[in-house]
Amino acid sequence: MNTSPITARAVSVAAVFLLSGSLVGSQAPEPTGSRAPRTADEYDALFQQVKNWGRWGPDDRLGAANLVTDAKRRQAASLVKLGLTVSLAHNPITDKADDNTSPFEHTMNRGFTTDTYRVSYHGYAHSHLDALCHILYKDQTYNGYARAEVNTEMGCTKLGIDTLKQGVITRGVLVDIPRMKGVEYLEPGTAVYQEDVEAWEKKAGVKIGPGDALLLRTGRWARREKVGPWAVGRNAAGFHASIATLLKSRGVAFLGSDAASEVMPSMVEGVNLPVHTLVITALGIHILDNQDLERLAETAAKLKRWEFQLVINPVPVTGGTGSPLNTLAVF
Repeated sequence: MNTSPITARAVSVAAVFLLSGSLVGSQAPEPTGSRAPRTADEYDALFQQVKNWGRWGPDDRLGAANLVTDAKRRQAASLVKLGLTVSLAHNPITDKADDNTSPFEHTMNRGFTTDTYRVSYHGYAHSHLDALCHILYKDQTYNGYARAEVNTEMGCTKLGIDTLKQGVITRGVLVDIPRMKGVEYLEPGTAVYQEDVEAWEKKAGVKIGPGDALLLRTGRWARREKVGPWAVGRNAAGFHASIATLLKSRGVAFLGSDAASEVMPSMVEGVNLPVHTLVITALGIHILDNQDLERLAETAAKLKRWEFQLVINPVPVTGGTGSPLNTLAVF
C-alpha cells in the first residue's frame, strides 16, 4: 500500500518473479449489511480491543511473527510430502494501468550482461510484504512507538523489513472464497467476514491456528485476466474490518491476499485502509499484498490440501517499509 507516512522509494532488487493464472467467472456483490465497525468510534474501540502492544515486551519489533516458533517451523516442514513448489508472486507488471501507477522498470546496462531493476512496490500491482513500520494509527506504530521515533528520511529506525532477515517458514492456509461459493471470482466490493472463513474451514477440513499465514483468494488476478485492470485501490473484494477479532483469537502470524486483504470501499466511515491498520498497527501482523494465488488454488484443489509450508524471504533493506518478494508454497 502507498499510504505510509514514509514515501516509498524506488529500490533496486535482483529477484525472479514467476507468473501463475487461470480463467474465471463472476458474481454479484454481497449486501454490505450494517455490522460494526461502521464509524471511526467503533473502529477505535475494535483497535483497542485487539491490539497486541506489549504482548511480547515493550521493545518488541517482530509482532505476531513471534508466534512462528521452532515447533511451528517443524510443523510446516512436516507438510512437505511431494517437494512440489508453487510461486505466489505475480510477474512484475511493466505497463502502466489502472491498478499499476508505478510500473516495474527493467533496463539493460552497457554491454548487455547486467541489468537494473527499479520498482516502487507499494500499491496494488507488485507482490510484496509490508513491514510493521508501514502503517500508523494516531501517530503511533505497532507497540506504541511514536511517529517521530520511527520515521526518518533514512528509513524506519524500528520495525523495518530487515527484522525478518532470517526469513519466515511457517504453515500457510489458503482460504478460497470463490471456490466455496461456486464462482470464478468475487466481484469488487464483496466483503469477506469471519463466518465465511469458518465456513471455508469446515468445507476444506482445516483450522487456522497460532503462527499460521492466512491467505485469502478473491480471484483478483483471474478477473483481471478476463476483464482487464481496474482501480483496485477504490474497488476490491476483501476482508471486512471485523475480521480482526478472528485474527487475534486464532493467533494468525501473517496475512495475505491477491489484492490488499481488505474490501474497498472500506465500509468504515472516515477510516482509510481499516484492515491494514488493524492488522499491521494493532495486531503486529505483516501483510502480503498482491500475491498471485491462482496456481496455488489450482494445486490445492487438485491435491485436496489447503495447508502447506510457506516460505517468505524479503530483501532485508535496513529500515525498509517492506519488500518485493517471491513467496513459495511447498506441498
